[in-house]
Amino acid sequence: MQTSTITSKGQVTIPAEMRKQLGLEPGDQVGFIIDAEGIRVVMREHRIEAAFGLCQSKVSVTDEDMERVIRERAGK
Repeated sequence: MQTSTITSKGQVTIPAEMRKQLGLEPGDQVGFIIDAEGIRVVMREHRIEAAFGLCQSKVSVTDEDMERVIRERAGK
């Protein structure tokens, strides 16, 4: 069993070997579950909403432009 110490701010470091095994990277979120055996740390699912705003575009598209393209492609 690997261990970690709780800081005065309540923070815990997940050991590097475990982070590597789980593919956890900075910015990933984990959840905490209390059960009969104690506390479990679980990986949070990656949700598309979490990625919103990460991609930037130099081109601006209006709602009207998007609706026009949808109508055009639906007609094909």
